[in-house]
Amino acid sequence: MNKEIVKLIYPQWQGGQNLNYVLGAKVMEAIVPNSEKMDEINVPVSLEKNGDKTSQIDDEAALIKQIQAAQVILEDRNPAKVITIGGDCSTSLASLDYLNGKYHGNLGVLWFDAHPDISSPEQSSHLHEMVISTLMNIGAKNVQNVLKHQFSNKQFLLSGLIEKDLRPMDSNVFKYDINFVTPQVLKEDIAPIIEWINQNNFEAVAVHLDLDVFSPQDFRSIYPAEPGLKIEDFPAAVGEMKIHQVFDILAKIEHEKPLVGMTVAEHLPWDAINLRNNFKKLELFN
Repeated sequence: MNKEIVKLIYPQWQGGQNLNYVLGAKVMEAIVPNSEKMDEINVPVSLEKNGDKTSQIDDEAALIKQIQAAQVILEDRNPAKVITIGGDCSTSLASLDYLNGKYHGNLGVLWFDAHPDISSPEQSSHLHEMVISTLMNIGAKNVQNVLKHQFSNKQFLLSGLIEKDLRPMDSNVFKYDINFVTPQVLKEDIAPIIEWINQNNFEAVAVHLDLDVFSPQDFRSIYPAEPGLKIEDFPAAVGEMKIHQVFDILAKIEHEKPLVGMTVAEHLPWDAINLRNNFKKLELFN
């Protein structure tokens, strides 16, 4: 008998062209709690770094194959809820597409991220920078062709977005009128989130949690906290939220509408990564 929740272990890295996301997913798998209501299933992911650039999207063929593998799992198990352990942000594509169909397009997505992930192939070749645009059918064309349940702009609320550090590649936030709430607003009040849910009368809510929404002072296993890197030299927005803030918000949201999905993405546990890389220097481990 299928269980209510599928927990996908999905160490996809090609969307960000960073193999460190594979170890990040393995460590996060151990962190995220299990329950008797969950089936834990691994999505097969290629570890070959072939640098395929035959389309506008790096390693597009591998990414599409992996997305389709996740789709098969979800369609076979038919869960009411999905937890996705990534991997880069593109691991949300299969699960959110599935959930949008499951809830007949009446799904709101809280997108916790310091960046909007709404670029186009003309602005980036990395799929993890165009996840929302691809879900809205205005992003990576060949990837869109394997998705089945197109989202509208109103279904997303960018939460924790660093508006002052938006780049030219982030311009689609304004072009497509994507709702967003900054960390400063959320620190004072979560009313904008509740209003967004109520105005759209969503049946359920899913969460995309890119861990870089967190401040590097509060959570160290993210890109801007890489050892030896000065945070002020990081070439993109740096998150400002605290862990307890995000989870306090989510606990309150659960009183409004059911949470039916969560992706945890872009985990970079630097101590584990650096230790593993040094083990690999020894012939004993090769």
